[in-house]
Amino acid sequence: MRELVYYVAVSLDGAIAGPDGETDAFLAAGDHMTVLLTEFPETLPAHVADALGIRVTAGRFDTVMMGRDTLRPALEIGVTSPYPHLRQIVATRADGGGFDPDIAVTREPLRTVRELKREPGGDIWLCGGGELAGSLLPEIDRLILKRNPVVLGSGIPLFGESAFEPRTFDLVGTRAFDSGVIIEEYVARR
Repeated sequence: MRELVYYVAVSLDGAIAGPDGETDAFLAAGDHMTVLLTEFPETLPAHVADALGIRVTAGRFDTVMMGRDTLRPALEIGVTSPYPHLRQIVATRADGGGFDPDIAVTREPLRTVRELKREPGGDIWLCGGGELAGSLLPEIDRLILKRNPVVLGSGIPLFGESAFEPRTFDLVGTRAFDSGVIIEEYVARR
């Protein structure tokens, strides 16, 4: 069965981005990058892969779900379809117009994820944001956190600020790198 995997960079104080969505404090270089690029090549946006001369190959994910604010930085630089190699879905409460035709829009992300899980295919990558992750917490099967050695002080919490029922995850692996990044993997307890 397909899993919903929340694969995201996070600070030591639990933020996935700064207050205005900035992610430049997260390490984009270091020994952890080799693992990220070999194990999760499909999570590299196509325009970044092109700039680095990297060929994006298939991996564990065939679908990406993200909130509108997660897509916004790409749109601001003219990238209308950051992951053309994946099925792209944007969850938004706002008007769904104006997106690339390759991007599906949902106003009901929980229902959409449940439908996706019943379909054949690879895992579903929950790319962000925090509010979306909080709303999808009942369906998140696995967390893969790229814990960066930085404290942001404020920003977008890993699971947003919406109220949700507590959920327990079991730690199934950690990998520490000289860069200071630690990849933590958790599986939802059933």
